[in-house]
Amino acid sequence: MDKKIIENTVIEVLKTVYDPEIPVDIYELGLIYDIAVSDTSQVDVLMTLTSPSCPVAESLPAEVEEKIKGIQIVSDAKVTITFEPAWEKDMMSEEAQLELGFM
Repeated sequence: MDKKIIENTVIEVLKTVYDPEIPVDIYELGLIYDIAVSDTSQVDVLMTLTSPSCPVAESLPAEVEEKIKGIQIVSDAKVTITFEPAWEKDMMSEEAQLELGFM
């Protein structure tokens, strides 16, 4: 399976996961730092949260991992949380910034 197809499918799934405090999906929010697809179709996602004290710090990464594992062309998935670099609002897509009134 083409890694780019898997990555694009993962991105579409990530766009269905929303931050509970901000009405924008986690991909457009800029919370996804990296998506790596292995030769065996395993997906490793490096993501952050809007803050270390985010109320969904436990549940959101697990939700992301489960949704990715639910993609038929993905063999396995692992989500790693990082706070380096710290998330800032300028990491959001232009679409998200417009939606939240930052532009």
